[in-house]
Amino acid sequence: MAPTLLWIGLGNMGRAMCKNIVEKGNLSSPLLIYNRSKQRSVELSQKLPAGKTEVVESLAEAAAKADIIFTCIANDEAVSETVAALLQADVKGKLFIECSTIHPDTTQSVADKIIAQGAEFVAAPVFGAPAAAEAGQLVAVLAGPQASVDRARPWFRGVTSRAEIDLAGQPYGKATTLKVIGNTFVLNMIEQLAEAHVLAEKSGLGTQPIHELVSALFPGPYTTYSTRMLSGDYHKREEPLFAVDLARKDARHAKALAEAAGTRMQNVETADAHLAAVKDHVGPSGDIAGIYGAVRKEAGLKFENDA
Repeated sequence: MAPTLLWIGLGNMGRAMCKNIVEKGNLSSPLLIYNRSKQRSVELSQKLPAGKTEVVESLAEAAAKADIIFTCIANDEAVSETVAALLQADVKGKLFIECSTIHPDTTQSVADKIIAQGAEFVAAPVFGAPAAAEAGQLVAVLAGPQASVDRARPWFRGVTSRAEIDLAGQPYGKATTLKVIGNTFVLNMIEQLAEAHVLAEKSGLGTQPIHELVSALFPGPYTTYSTRMLSGDYHKREEPLFAVDLARKDARHAKALAEAAGTRMQNVETADAHLAAVKDHVGPSGDIAGIYGAVRKEAGLKFENDA
């Protein structure tokens, strides 16, 4: 019989990964789903095939029923609090798979607590935008004991993910170190696109030639974010694809890792300053792509373009 799964955290990534587990995973019982806001669990359950999910309200009771427990949560504090609640149950022999973007020290801390209760732990952060998560095209990073990683693998490649970076046998924190550093590529890409489009607009070149160049040379995420900027999506959407507070959390972790290692990530420092301006202008509903608006405003243009 296939294991019973519990999924905790239904943000953009979590909802999409749950959908793919339900549609492609080898389940013999409903996927247990939990979110701090129960309504989000109810809404997801209603969208998925009948009988394939079960909304749960008690973390400890849900943990007692599950064999494998996924967490995909906003920040370090929430992960630590959630794990503490889960450990109120008897978790001996269960597997915890942690997919959140958190500091490596937090990863090791929660792993230690879980292992002390007789359970297994795999650090499994994922790379990819919500659209990639929806399509089951994420890139997973798996770290932990080989046997535990092997136990986690069936829920990644071919289900939620298209590829894996195998760190089996290595310290848990290496997975989240890679995740934090990897997310700086996204920050730097958006910062560079924003600066280029603003320079193009103010110099008289116009933004369309830059967009055409980006589309020809850097198809994929660069083109997607360039489109989000020029179409005005960065200031029009109600729910952010990558919320400003989460982006700033990633930047904060990257800067802390760099400081501890005796170096700096100066591009990230610049992007983070613009994210702070996004938060000031829009509030918590601001999106990472709003960096474009912050760079515009810094250059004497309106935050919102006229798209």
